[in-house]
Amino acid sequence: MTDPAGFLRIPRRPTPSRPPGERARDWDEVHQGQPLLPVVSDQARRCMDCGVPFCHGACPLGNLIPEWNVYAAHGDWATAAERLHATNNFPEFTGCLCPAPCEDSCVLALTDESVGIKQIERTVAEQAWARGYVSPLRPARLSGRSVAVVGSGPAGLAAAQQLTRAGHAVTVYERADRVGGLLRYGIPDFKMSKDRLDSRIAQMEEEGTVFRPGVDVGRGLDADRLRSDHDAVVVATGATRPRELHCEGRMLRGIHHAMEYLTAANRATSSCPVPAELSARGKDVVIVGGGDTGSDCLGTVLRQGAASVVQVDVNPRPGPDRTADEPWPLVHPRIHRLSHAHEEALARDGADPRAFSSVTVRFDGDPSGAVRALVLNAVAPDDRRPLPGTNREISAQLVLLALGFRGPDQDPGLVVPLGLTATEQGTFARTPDFAALPVAATPPREGPGSTAVFVAGDAGRGASLVVWAIAEGRAAAAAADRFLRGATELPSPIRATDRPLA
Repeated sequence: MTDPAGFLRIPRRPTPSRPPGERARDWDEVHQGQPLLPVVSDQARRCMDCGVPFCHGACPLGNLIPEWNVYAAHGDWATAAERLHATNNFPEFTGCLCPAPCEDSCVLALTDESVGIKQIERTVAEQAWARGYVSPLRPARLSGRSVAVVGSGPAGLAAAQQLTRAGHAVTVYERADRVGGLLRYGIPDFKMSKDRLDSRIAQMEEEGTVFRPGVDVGRGLDADRLRSDHDAVVVATGATRPRELHCEGRMLRGIHHAMEYLTAANRATSSCPVPAELSARGKDVVIVGGGDTGSDCLGTVLRQGAASVVQVDVNPRPGPDRTADEPWPLVHPRIHRLSHAHEEALARDGADPRAFSSVTVRFDGDPSGAVRALVLNAVAPDDRRPLPGTNREISAQLVLLALGFRGPDQDPGLVVPLGLTATEQGTFARTPDFAALPVAATPPREGPGSTAVFVAGDAGRGASLVVWAIAEGRAAAAAADRFLRGATELPSPIRATDRPLA
Protein backbone atom coordinates (compact mmCIF):
# COMPACT_ATOMS: atom_id res chain seq x y z
CA MET A 1 0.00 0.00 0.00
CA THR A 2 1.71 3.18 -1.19
CA ASP A 3 -0.23 5.62 0.99
CA PRO A 4 -2.23 4.31 3.97
CA ALA A 5 -4.32 7.49 4.00
CA GLY A 6 -4.54 7.95 0.23
CA PHE A 7 -8.14 6.77 -0.04
CA LEU A 8 -9.09 9.18 2.77
CA ARG A 9 -7.43 12.35 1.54
CA ILE A 10 -7.47 12.00 -2.27
CA PRO A 11 -10.86 12.28 -4.00
CA ARG A 12 -11.61 10.46 -7.21
CA ARG A 13 -10.66 12.61 -10.18
CA PRO A 14 -11.56 11.11 -13.57
CA THR A 15 -9.62 12.02 -16.68
CA PRO A 16 -11.61 14.83 -18.32
CA SER A 17 -13.13 14.22 -21.71
CA ARG A 18 -13.34 16.85 -24.39
CA PRO A 19 -16.42 19.10 -24.22
CA PRO A 20 -19.46 17.24 -25.63
CA GLY A 21 -20.26 19.94 -28.16
CA GLU A 22 -16.71 19.88 -29.49
CA ARG A 23 -16.13 16.15 -29.72
CA ALA A 24 -19.50 15.45 -31.38
CA ARG A 25 -18.21 17.34 -34.42
CA ASP A 26 -15.36 14.91 -35.12
CA TRP A 27 -14.45 11.22 -34.88
CA ASP A 28 -11.47 11.58 -32.53
CA GLU A 29 -11.44 9.81 -29.18
CA VAL A 30 -13.56 11.55 -26.59
CA HIS A 31 -10.74 12.01 -24.07
CA GLN A 32 -8.22 14.79 -24.16
CA GLY A 33 -4.59 14.10 -25.09
CA GLN A 34 -2.02 12.71 -22.73
CA PRO A 35 -3.31 12.63 -19.11
CA LEU A 36 -1.53 14.50 -16.36
CA LEU A 37 0.70 11.75 -15.01
CA PRO A 38 0.97 13.15 -11.45
CA VAL A 39 -2.83 13.16 -11.28
CA VAL A 40 -3.02 9.53 -12.40
CA SER A 41 -0.30 8.56 -9.90
CA ASP A 42 -2.32 10.26 -7.18
CA GLN A 43 -5.40 8.30 -8.23
CA ALA A 44 -3.40 5.08 -7.95
CA ARG A 45 -2.54 6.04 -4.35
CA ARG A 46 -6.23 5.71 -3.53
CA CYS A 47 -5.84 1.93 -3.89
CA MET A 48 -6.14 0.27 -0.47
CA ASP A 49 -4.13 -2.82 -1.52
CA CYS A 50 -6.83 -4.96 0.08
CA GLY A 51 -5.98 -8.29 1.62
CA VAL A 52 -8.74 -9.75 -0.56
CA PRO A 53 -8.67 -7.73 -3.81
CA PHE A 54 -12.21 -8.12 -5.10
CA CYS A 55 -11.27 -6.00 -8.14
CA HIS A 56 -8.82 -8.75 -9.14
CA GLY A 57 -11.52 -11.40 -8.77
CA ALA A 58 -14.06 -9.39 -10.74
CA CYS A 59 -11.76 -9.10 -13.76
CA PRO A 60 -12.14 -12.04 -16.19
CA LEU A 61 -8.45 -11.66 -17.02
CA GLY A 62 -7.40 -11.73 -13.39
CA ASN A 63 -5.58 -8.42 -13.86
CA LEU A 64 -3.06 -7.74 -11.09
CA ILE A 65 -4.69 -4.42 -10.29
CA PRO A 66 -3.22 -3.69 -6.84
CA GLU A 67 0.25 -4.51 -8.16
CA TRP A 68 0.27 -2.13 -11.09
CA ASN A 69 -1.46 0.52 -9.00
CA VAL A 70 1.63 0.53 -6.73
CA TYR A 71 4.00 1.04 -9.66
CA ALA A 72 1.75 3.69 -11.24
CA ALA A 73 1.64 5.52 -7.92
CA HIS A 74 5.45 5.71 -7.96
CA GLY A 75 5.57 6.67 -11.64
CA ASP A 76 7.33 3.41 -12.53
CA TRP A 77 5.49 3.02 -15.83
CA ALA A 78 7.82 0.32 -17.16
CA THR A 79 7.12 -2.12 -14.31
CA ALA A 80 3.45 -1.16 -14.25
CA ALA A 81 3.25 -2.00 -17.96
CA GLU A 82 4.99 -5.34 -17.41
CA ARG A 83 2.52 -6.29 -14.68
CA LEU A 84 -0.42 -5.17 -16.82
CA HIS A 85 0.72 -7.13 -19.88
CA ALA A 86 1.31 -10.20 -17.73
CA THR A 87 -2.43 -10.89 -17.80
CA ASN A 88 -3.78 -8.74 -20.65
CA ASN A 89 -2.57 -8.87 -24.24
CA PHE A 90 -4.33 -5.65 -25.21
CA PRO A 91 -4.76 -3.26 -22.26
CA GLU A 92 -5.16 -0.30 -24.61
CA PHE A 93 -8.34 -1.98 -25.92
CA THR A 94 -9.82 -2.68 -22.50
CA GLY A 95 -8.69 0.74 -21.26
CA CYS A 96 -10.97 2.27 -23.89
CA LEU A 97 -13.81 -0.25 -24.13
CA CYS A 98 -14.22 -2.24 -20.92
CA PRO A 99 -17.09 -1.09 -18.63
CA ALA A 100 -14.74 -1.78 -15.70
CA PRO A 101 -16.56 -4.37 -13.56
CA CYS A 102 -13.45 -4.22 -11.37
CA GLU A 103 -14.44 -0.73 -10.20
CA ASP A 104 -17.86 -1.92 -9.06
CA SER A 105 -16.11 -4.56 -6.92
CA CYS A 106 -13.56 -2.16 -5.42
CA VAL A 107 -13.68 -2.27 -1.62
CA LEU A 108 -13.59 1.52 -1.56
CA ALA A 109 -16.92 1.50 -3.47
CA LEU A 110 -18.63 0.29 -0.28
CA THR A 111 -18.53 3.77 1.25
CA ASP A 112 -16.99 6.07 -1.38
CA GLU A 113 -16.23 6.34 -5.08
CA SER A 114 -14.12 3.47 -6.31
CA VAL A 115 -10.52 3.70 -7.45
CA GLY A 116 -10.34 4.87 -11.09
CA ILE A 117 -8.91 1.55 -12.26
CA LYS A 118 -9.88 1.95 -15.91
CA GLN A 119 -8.25 5.39 -16.11
CA ILE A 120 -5.04 4.03 -14.56
CA GLU A 121 -5.00 1.01 -16.86
CA ARG A 122 -5.45 3.17 -19.94
CA THR A 123 -2.67 5.50 -18.83
CA VAL A 124 -0.25 2.64 -18.13
CA ALA A 125 -0.99 1.18 -21.57
CA GLU A 126 -0.50 4.53 -23.30
CA GLN A 127 2.75 5.14 -21.46
CA ALA A 128 3.97 1.69 -22.47
CA TRP A 129 3.54 2.58 -26.14
CA ALA A 130 4.78 6.16 -25.83
CA ARG A 131 7.96 5.14 -23.97
CA GLY A 132 8.78 2.16 -26.20
CA TYR A 133 8.08 -0.55 -23.66
CA VAL A 134 5.94 -2.54 -26.11
CA SER A 135 8.04 -4.65 -28.45
CA PRO A 136 7.57 -7.89 -30.38
CA LEU A 137 8.02 -11.02 -28.23
CA ARG A 138 9.31 -13.65 -30.61
CA PRO A 139 9.36 -17.29 -29.50
CA ALA A 140 12.70 -18.74 -28.45
CA ARG A 141 12.07 -21.85 -30.57
CA LEU A 142 9.46 -23.10 -33.03
CA SER A 143 7.29 -26.11 -32.31
CA GLY A 144 6.79 -27.25 -35.89
CA ARG A 145 3.01 -27.24 -35.35
CA SER A 146 0.53 -24.96 -37.07
CA VAL A 147 -2.72 -23.40 -35.86
CA ALA A 148 -5.52 -21.71 -37.77
CA VAL A 149 -7.51 -19.02 -36.00
CA VAL A 150 -10.84 -18.22 -37.64
CA GLY A 151 -11.81 -14.65 -36.78
CA SER A 152 -9.71 -11.63 -35.86
CA GLY A 153 -11.74 -9.99 -33.13
CA PRO A 154 -10.32 -9.65 -29.60
CA ALA A 155 -10.66 -13.38 -28.82
CA GLY A 156 -9.01 -14.45 -32.07
CA LEU A 157 -6.21 -11.92 -31.72
CA ALA A 158 -5.50 -12.93 -28.12
CA ALA A 159 -5.44 -16.63 -29.02
CA ALA A 160 -3.21 -15.96 -32.01
CA GLN A 161 -0.69 -13.89 -30.06
CA GLN A 162 -0.43 -16.43 -27.25
CA LEU A 163 0.01 -19.37 -29.62
CA THR A 164 2.58 -17.52 -31.74
CA ARG A 165 4.61 -16.68 -28.65
CA ALA A 166 4.43 -20.37 -27.68
CA GLY A 167 6.27 -21.19 -30.93
CA HIS A 168 3.46 -22.37 -33.18
CA ALA A 169 2.93 -21.18 -36.75
CA VAL A 170 -0.33 -19.23 -36.52
CA THR A 171 -2.47 -18.01 -39.40
CA VAL A 172 -5.48 -15.80 -38.71
CA TYR A 173 -8.31 -15.90 -41.26
CA GLU A 174 -10.66 -12.91 -41.41
CA ARG A 175 -13.59 -12.69 -43.82
CA ALA A 176 -13.67 -8.88 -43.82
CA ASP A 177 -11.28 -6.92 -46.00
CA ARG A 178 -9.26 -5.77 -42.97
CA VAL A 179 -8.21 -7.44 -39.74
CA GLY A 180 -9.82 -6.60 -36.41
CA GLY A 181 -13.36 -7.98 -36.42
CA LEU A 182 -15.65 -6.02 -34.14
CA LEU A 183 -12.74 -3.80 -33.10
CA ARG A 184 -12.35 -2.66 -36.71
CA TYR A 185 -15.91 -2.24 -37.97
CA GLY A 186 -18.13 -2.42 -34.89
CA ILE A 187 -16.46 0.05 -32.51
CA PRO A 188 -16.61 3.74 -33.53
CA ASP A 189 -13.36 5.68 -33.68
CA PHE A 190 -14.53 8.08 -30.96
CA LYS A 191 -14.47 5.15 -28.50
CA MET A 192 -11.19 3.65 -29.70
CA SER A 193 -8.91 4.91 -32.43
CA LYS A 194 -8.03 2.34 -35.07
CA ASP A 195 -4.40 3.40 -34.62
CA ARG A 196 -4.37 1.35 -31.41
CA LEU A 197 -5.56 -1.73 -33.31
CA ASP A 198 -3.12 -1.21 -36.17
CA SER A 199 -0.19 -0.92 -33.76
CA ARG A 200 -1.03 -4.26 -32.15
CA ILE A 201 -1.48 -5.99 -35.49
CA ALA A 202 1.92 -4.69 -36.61
CA GLN A 203 3.46 -6.05 -33.39
CA MET A 204 1.84 -9.44 -33.95
CA GLU A 205 3.10 -9.59 -37.53
CA GLU A 206 6.63 -8.91 -36.30
CA GLU A 207 6.22 -11.75 -33.82
CA GLY A 208 5.34 -14.10 -36.67
CA THR A 209 1.54 -14.22 -36.80
CA VAL A 210 0.25 -14.35 -40.38
CA PHE A 211 -3.00 -12.56 -41.24
CA ARG A 212 -5.19 -13.44 -44.20
CA PRO A 213 -8.01 -10.89 -44.50
CA GLY A 214 -10.70 -11.29 -47.12
CA VAL A 215 -10.84 -15.08 -46.60
CA ASP A 216 -14.25 -16.44 -45.62
CA VAL A 217 -13.69 -19.92 -44.17
CA GLY A 218 -16.53 -22.18 -45.23
CA ARG A 219 -17.36 -20.12 -48.30
CA GLY A 220 -14.20 -18.76 -49.88
CA LEU A 221 -11.90 -21.34 -48.26
CA ASP A 222 -12.87 -24.97 -47.81
CA ALA A 223 -13.00 -25.73 -44.08
CA ASP A 224 -12.00 -29.37 -44.64
CA ARG A 225 -8.84 -28.15 -46.31
CA LEU A 226 -8.23 -25.71 -43.47
CA ARG A 227 -8.51 -28.52 -40.96
CA SER A 228 -6.21 -30.82 -42.92
CA ASP A 229 -3.59 -28.08 -43.34
CA HIS A 230 -3.32 -27.29 -39.62
CA ASP A 231 -2.73 -29.20 -36.40
CA ALA A 232 -5.37 -27.23 -34.48
CA VAL A 233 -8.14 -24.77 -35.27
CA VAL A 234 -9.46 -22.03 -32.97
CA VAL A 235 -12.92 -20.80 -33.94
CA ALA A 236 -13.36 -17.19 -32.80
CA THR A 237 -15.96 -15.92 -35.24
CA GLY A 238 -17.89 -13.84 -32.72
CA ALA A 239 -21.64 -13.66 -32.25
CA THR A 240 -22.72 -11.86 -35.39
CA ARG A 241 -26.34 -12.96 -35.86
CA PRO A 242 -28.53 -10.06 -34.68
CA ARG A 243 -31.69 -10.48 -32.69
CA GLU A 244 -34.74 -9.60 -34.72
CA LEU A 245 -37.71 -7.38 -33.88
CA HIS A 246 -40.93 -9.07 -34.98
CA CYS A 247 -43.62 -6.47 -35.39
CA GLU A 248 -45.81 -4.92 -38.04
CA GLY A 249 -43.92 -2.89 -40.63
CA ARG A 250 -40.51 -4.42 -39.91
CA MET A 251 -39.70 -4.84 -43.62
CA LEU A 252 -40.14 -1.15 -44.49
CA ARG A 253 -37.12 0.55 -46.03
CA GLY A 254 -34.97 2.49 -43.59
CA ILE A 255 -34.96 -0.14 -40.82
CA HIS A 256 -31.50 -1.66 -40.31
CA HIS A 257 -29.62 -3.75 -37.80
CA ALA A 258 -27.10 -1.77 -35.76
CA MET A 259 -23.99 -3.55 -37.05
CA GLU A 260 -24.95 -2.93 -40.66
CA TYR A 261 -25.13 0.76 -39.82
CA LEU A 262 -21.99 0.89 -37.65
CA THR A 263 -19.93 -1.02 -40.21
CA ALA A 264 -20.85 1.49 -42.92
CA ALA A 265 -20.02 4.39 -40.59
CA ASN A 266 -16.66 2.88 -39.65
CA ARG A 267 -15.79 2.32 -43.29
CA ALA A 268 -16.59 5.98 -43.93
CA THR A 269 -13.74 7.04 -41.65
CA SER A 270 -11.49 5.15 -44.08
CA SER A 271 -12.77 7.18 -47.05
CA CYS A 272 -15.58 4.78 -48.05
CA PRO A 273 -18.75 6.90 -48.49
CA VAL A 274 -21.78 5.94 -46.41
CA PRO A 275 -24.71 4.80 -48.58
CA ALA A 276 -27.53 7.34 -48.45
CA GLU A 277 -29.94 4.85 -46.88
CA LEU A 278 -27.49 4.28 -43.99
CA SER A 279 -26.72 7.93 -43.32
CA ALA A 280 -28.44 9.75 -40.46
CA ARG A 281 -27.82 13.22 -41.86
CA GLY A 282 -30.96 15.36 -41.59
CA LYS A 283 -33.13 12.42 -40.51
CA ASP A 284 -35.23 11.64 -37.47
CA VAL A 285 -33.56 8.54 -36.03
CA VAL A 286 -34.88 5.98 -33.58
CA ILE A 287 -32.51 3.46 -31.94
CA VAL A 288 -34.26 0.41 -30.52
CA GLY A 289 -32.13 -1.01 -27.71
CA GLY A 290 -30.59 0.50 -24.59
CA GLY A 291 -27.21 -1.25 -24.42
CA ASP A 292 -23.67 -0.36 -25.46
CA THR A 293 -24.35 -0.98 -29.15
CA GLY A 294 -27.27 1.42 -28.99
CA SER A 295 -25.01 3.99 -27.36
CA ASP A 296 -22.45 3.53 -30.16
CA CYS A 297 -25.22 4.14 -32.68
CA LEU A 298 -26.26 7.25 -30.76
CA GLY A 299 -22.81 8.81 -30.84
CA THR A 300 -22.54 7.99 -34.54
CA VAL A 301 -25.88 9.49 -35.62
CA LEU A 302 -25.06 12.67 -33.70
CA ARG A 303 -21.78 13.00 -35.61
CA GLN A 304 -23.56 12.36 -38.89
CA GLY A 305 -25.94 15.25 -38.20
CA ALA A 306 -29.26 13.61 -37.38
CA ALA A 307 -32.19 16.00 -37.05
CA SER A 308 -33.43 14.20 -33.94
CA VAL A 309 -32.75 10.94 -32.12
CA VAL A 310 -34.61 8.77 -29.61
CA GLN A 311 -33.21 5.64 -27.97
CA VAL A 312 -35.87 3.14 -26.92
CA ASP A 313 -35.16 0.98 -23.85
CA VAL A 314 -37.67 -1.62 -22.64
CA ASN A 315 -36.12 -1.51 -19.16
CA PRO A 316 -37.15 1.04 -16.54
CA ARG A 317 -34.80 3.89 -15.75
CA PRO A 318 -32.37 2.52 -13.14
CA GLY A 319 -31.76 4.27 -9.86
CA PRO A 320 -28.47 5.83 -8.78
CA ASP A 321 -27.50 3.05 -6.35
CA ARG A 322 -27.32 -0.73 -6.18
CA THR A 323 -30.60 -2.48 -5.46
CA ALA A 324 -31.06 -5.05 -2.70
CA ASP A 325 -30.80 -7.92 -5.20
CA GLU A 326 -27.45 -6.61 -6.54
CA PRO A 327 -25.30 -6.46 -3.40
CA TRP A 328 -21.63 -5.54 -3.43
CA PRO A 329 -19.33 -6.97 -4.77
CA LEU A 330 -21.71 -8.17 -7.50
CA VAL A 331 -20.15 -7.10 -10.76
CA HIS A 332 -21.47 -4.15 -12.74
CA PRO A 333 -24.87 -3.49 -11.16
CA ARG A 334 -27.63 -1.92 -13.20
CA ILE A 335 -27.54 1.74 -12.14
CA HIS A 336 -28.25 4.89 -14.09
CA ARG A 337 -25.22 5.72 -16.21
CA LEU A 338 -24.51 8.32 -18.85
CA SER A 339 -22.31 7.21 -21.72
CA HIS A 340 -20.27 9.77 -23.63
CA ALA A 341 -22.91 9.62 -26.37
CA HIS A 342 -25.69 10.43 -23.90
CA GLU A 343 -23.68 13.42 -22.67
CA GLU A 344 -23.39 14.63 -26.26
CA ALA A 345 -27.11 14.26 -26.85
CA LEU A 346 -27.83 16.17 -23.65
CA ALA A 347 -25.49 18.95 -24.72
CA ARG A 348 -27.05 19.21 -28.16
CA ASP A 349 -30.74 18.71 -27.42
CA GLY A 350 -30.99 19.53 -23.71
CA ALA A 351 -32.60 16.20 -22.84
CA ASP A 352 -31.71 12.56 -22.33
CA PRO A 353 -32.61 10.80 -25.61
CA ARG A 354 -33.71 7.58 -23.90
CA ALA A 355 -37.32 6.46 -23.70
CA PHE A 356 -37.34 4.01 -20.79
CA SER A 357 -40.03 1.37 -20.13
CA SER A 358 -41.10 1.46 -23.77
CA VAL A 359 -41.67 -1.22 -26.38
CA THR A 360 -42.08 -0.96 -30.14
CA VAL A 361 -45.60 -1.81 -31.29
CA ARG A 362 -45.30 -1.25 -35.03
CA PHE A 363 -43.66 0.75 -37.81
CA ASP A 364 -45.69 2.95 -40.13
CA GLY A 365 -44.60 3.64 -43.69
CA ASP A 366 -45.18 6.20 -46.40
CA PRO A 367 -46.65 5.41 -49.84
CA SER A 368 -43.18 4.60 -51.21
CA GLY A 369 -42.62 1.81 -48.67
CA ALA A 370 -40.14 3.71 -46.49
CA VAL A 371 -40.48 3.95 -42.74
CA ARG A 372 -42.24 7.13 -41.62
CA ALA A 373 -42.83 6.63 -37.91
CA LEU A 374 -42.52 4.22 -35.01
CA VAL A 375 -45.31 3.57 -32.51
CA LEU A 376 -44.29 2.92 -28.89
CA ASN A 377 -46.22 1.56 -25.96
CA ALA A 378 -45.27 2.06 -22.32
CA VAL A 379 -44.72 -1.11 -20.29
CA ALA A 380 -45.00 -1.92 -16.62
CA PRO A 381 -41.55 -1.71 -15.00
CA ASP A 382 -41.87 -5.01 -13.15
CA ASP A 383 -43.07 -7.43 -15.86
CA ARG A 384 -42.85 -5.39 -19.10
CA ARG A 385 -46.60 -5.78 -19.60
CA PRO A 386 -47.95 -3.22 -22.15
CA LEU A 387 -50.02 -0.53 -20.48
CA PRO A 388 -53.27 0.30 -22.27
CA GLY A 389 -53.74 3.81 -23.61
CA THR A 390 -50.04 4.68 -23.67
CA ASN A 391 -49.32 4.50 -27.41
CA ARG A 392 -47.33 7.34 -28.92
CA GLU A 393 -45.90 7.95 -32.36
CA ILE A 394 -42.32 9.06 -33.05
CA SER A 395 -41.23 10.35 -36.42
CA ALA A 396 -38.47 8.25 -37.98
CA GLN A 397 -36.82 8.01 -41.38
CA LEU A 398 -34.03 5.76 -40.04
CA VAL A 399 -34.49 3.03 -37.44
CA LEU A 400 -31.55 1.11 -35.98
CA LEU A 401 -32.14 -2.21 -34.21
CA ALA A 402 -29.60 -2.69 -31.41
CA LEU A 403 -31.19 -5.67 -29.67
CA GLY A 404 -28.17 -7.84 -29.09
CA PHE A 405 -27.01 -11.00 -30.82
CA ARG A 406 -28.18 -14.61 -31.07
CA GLY A 407 -24.81 -16.25 -31.57
CA PRO A 408 -22.31 -17.04 -34.32
CA ASP A 409 -23.07 -17.54 -38.00
CA GLN A 410 -24.17 -21.16 -38.48
CA ASP A 411 -22.89 -21.48 -42.05
CA PRO A 412 -22.86 -25.22 -42.93
CA GLY A 413 -19.63 -24.74 -44.88
CA LEU A 414 -17.89 -23.96 -41.58
CA VAL A 415 -19.98 -25.93 -39.10
CA VAL A 416 -20.05 -29.35 -40.77
CA PRO A 417 -16.35 -29.79 -41.67
CA LEU A 418 -15.21 -28.56 -38.25
CA GLY A 419 -17.73 -30.76 -36.44
CA LEU A 420 -19.39 -27.84 -34.65
CA THR A 421 -22.81 -28.11 -33.07
CA ALA A 422 -25.12 -25.43 -31.72
CA THR A 423 -26.39 -25.08 -28.16
CA GLU A 424 -29.92 -24.05 -27.28
CA GLN A 425 -28.60 -20.49 -26.94
CA GLY A 426 -27.27 -20.57 -30.51
CA THR A 427 -23.57 -20.65 -29.60
CA PHE A 428 -21.09 -23.39 -30.51
CA ALA A 429 -21.02 -26.20 -27.95
CA ARG A 430 -17.71 -26.89 -26.22
CA THR A 431 -16.15 -28.64 -23.27
CA PRO A 432 -14.93 -26.78 -20.15
CA ASP A 433 -11.50 -26.80 -21.82
CA PHE A 434 -12.77 -25.01 -24.94
CA ALA A 435 -12.70 -28.05 -27.24
CA ALA A 436 -15.61 -28.09 -29.66
CA LEU A 437 -18.27 -30.70 -28.91
CA PRO A 438 -18.74 -32.53 -32.22
CA VAL A 439 -22.10 -33.52 -33.65
CA ALA A 440 -22.94 -37.18 -33.12
CA ALA A 441 -22.47 -38.01 -36.80
CA THR A 442 -18.91 -36.64 -36.79
CA PRO A 443 -16.36 -39.26 -35.69
CA PRO A 444 -13.78 -37.93 -33.22
CA ARG A 445 -10.38 -37.27 -34.72
CA GLU A 446 -7.67 -38.66 -32.49
CA GLY A 447 -4.14 -39.95 -32.72
CA PRO A 448 -1.22 -38.76 -34.83
CA GLY A 449 -2.18 -36.20 -37.42
CA SER A 450 -5.52 -35.42 -35.79
CA THR A 451 -6.73 -31.83 -35.73
CA ALA A 452 -8.52 -30.51 -32.66
CA VAL A 453 -11.03 -27.68 -32.88
CA PHE A 454 -11.43 -25.15 -30.08
CA VAL A 455 -14.06 -22.45 -29.62
CA ALA A 456 -13.28 -19.07 -28.04
CA GLY A 457 -14.99 -15.76 -27.37
CA ASP A 458 -18.53 -14.79 -28.26
CA ALA A 459 -18.85 -17.79 -30.59
CA GLY A 460 -18.92 -20.03 -27.50
CA ARG A 461 -19.95 -17.67 -24.70
CA GLY A 462 -22.46 -15.50 -26.49
CA ALA A 463 -22.18 -11.75 -26.92
CA SER A 464 -20.16 -10.37 -24.02
CA LEU A 465 -17.49 -7.85 -23.05
CA VAL A 466 -14.16 -7.29 -24.77
CA VAL A 467 -12.38 -8.28 -21.54
CA TRP A 468 -14.16 -11.66 -21.58
CA ALA A 469 -13.20 -12.14 -25.24
CA ILE A 470 -9.50 -11.56 -24.49
CA ALA A 471 -9.68 -13.88 -21.48
CA GLU A 472 -11.34 -16.58 -23.58
CA GLY A 473 -8.75 -16.21 -26.32
CA ARG A 474 -5.93 -16.66 -23.80
CA ALA A 475 -7.64 -19.68 -22.22
CA ALA A 476 -8.38 -21.34 -25.57
CA ALA A 477 -4.76 -20.79 -26.60
CA ALA A 478 -3.60 -22.61 -23.46
CA ALA A 479 -5.97 -25.49 -24.26
CA ALA A 480 -4.73 -25.69 -27.85
CA ASP A 481 -1.09 -25.55 -26.74
CA ARG A 482 -1.75 -28.36 -24.26
CA PHE A 483 -3.24 -30.46 -27.06
CA LEU A 484 -0.27 -29.81 -29.32
CA ARG A 485 2.48 -30.37 -26.74
CA GLY A 486 0.88 -32.48 -24.05
CA ALA A 487 1.45 -29.66 -21.53
CA THR A 488 1.44 -25.88 -21.57
CA GLU A 489 3.04 -22.95 -19.81
CA LEU A 490 0.48 -20.50 -21.19
CA PRO A 491 -1.82 -19.02 -18.52
CA SER A 492 -5.49 -19.97 -18.60
CA PRO A 493 -7.49 -17.34 -16.71
CA ILE A 494 -10.90 -19.03 -17.11
CA ARG A 495 -12.71 -22.19 -18.12
CA ALA A 496 -15.46 -22.25 -20.70
CA THR A 497 -18.03 -22.88 -17.96
CA ASP A 498 -17.12 -19.73 -16.03
CA ARG A 499 -19.72 -17.00 -16.00
CA PRO A 500 -19.59 -13.38 -14.84
CA LEU A 501 -21.13 -12.66 -11.45
CA ALA A 502 -23.73 -10.43 -13.09
